[in-house]
Amino acid sequence: MQAGPVRATTLPSFGTALRAVESLLMSSGQRTARRNAWTSVLEDRRRAKDRDETQRVLDGTVSGRY
Repeated sequence: MQAGPVRATTLPSFGTALRAVESLLMSSGQRTARRNAWTSVLEDRRRAKDRDETQRVLDGTVSGRY
């Protein structure tokens, strides 16, 4: 008795699987809106980090003068 051919298939990554499910559940406009919203969140976080850093530098400069 001979075994059948073995096929090696890789499982998709979690991100790939999530995008596939997303594409089935949402129209392209909604996907674009969600991605834009997430990009905005990341940019807001970056700006907040920059503001905090700048404030720390300014506080250090002011306290160093007096």
